Amino acid sequence: MKYPIVFENKVTGAFGTIGREWLNELDITVQKYLDKWDLQSEGPVDNLSYNYVLKVNYENDNRAILKLGVPNYDFDNEIRTLHTYNGKGCVQVIKSEPECGAMLLEHLLPGTMLVEVEEMLAIKHFAKVWTQLRRQVEKNADHPSIKHWMRALDRYLEVYTNNEGPISTYNIQLAQTYFNEICNTSIGSELLHGDLHHENILFSDKYGWIAIDPKGVIGDPYFDFISFLTNQLFHKTNPKQLIEQRVIGLCEEMNLDKDRLLKSGFTMSILYACWGIEDNDSDWKKTYQCALWFEELRDPKKQFA
Repeated sequence: MKYPIVFENKVTGAFGTIGREWLNELDITVQKYLDKWDLQSEGPVDNLSYNYVLKVNYENDNRAILKLGVPNYDFDNEIRTLHTYNGKGCVQVIKSEPECGAMLLEHLLPGTMLVEVEEMLAIKHFAKVWTQLRRQVEKNADHPSIKHWMRALDRYLEVYTNNEGPISTYNIQLAQTYFNEICNTSIGSELLHGDLHHENILFSDKYGWIAIDPKGVIGDPYFDFISFLTNQLFHKTNPKQLIEQRVIGLCEEMNLDKDRLLKSGFTMSILYACWGIEDNDSDWKKTYQCALWFEELRDPKKQFA
């Protein structure tokens, strides 16, 4: 089967040779789980990213989603996180084989994405879903931490030792400073979704607005707002103005500390940009631009070239 080139590039960019080998076997893997779990394919979703996601029918014409990915810790962690949420604020797992990179999920219908909703109303829906997902970290839980994620900044500085990289050393170090400040003043870490944005919040006739695709990461709650703030911006007329409107709207809706939110925004956007550079994803420039906007909103006197 021929797969979208964007999908193939994301997989190989993130997983290298292992990703290429997984893609070469993907036809066989798809058929394996269609047969093993007695599923009938209805074709892939439109917005494939790092996983192959297939709409399927099973057991008396019930609808479901077959999600296949390169077997790794992150895929396994997503399944653990879904079990922790147990259907409260997030889609449920029907069955899974994490060691093989396979899970069968509820199919949320009609599955309208939050991106279809007007901005201010989207903020209200986001806030409600985010609140439903709040969880304390379970004892002996095996989830990564934001601190673990932030090692990408150390790796960046190891590669670009003389400030010759596309992101200035100053901004990398500023993100590290903000990160430490937020952690040192945190009232406590929680289990965060880790990627809660417009395409990962869907409408279901059964549940209302509900989340999908959790990363399952431990950290300060403020870090969990940034995917939403930076998503679906750059096709809009004035993305900088829109990100400011979202910051203001989210602070008002959820009674957030604006300065803390902006520092979290800068920190996470720098992290996303470093990940993009590691994965050879050209979109890193957009997330880096978001970081600069967050810092300009926090300090209007500061201007970046």
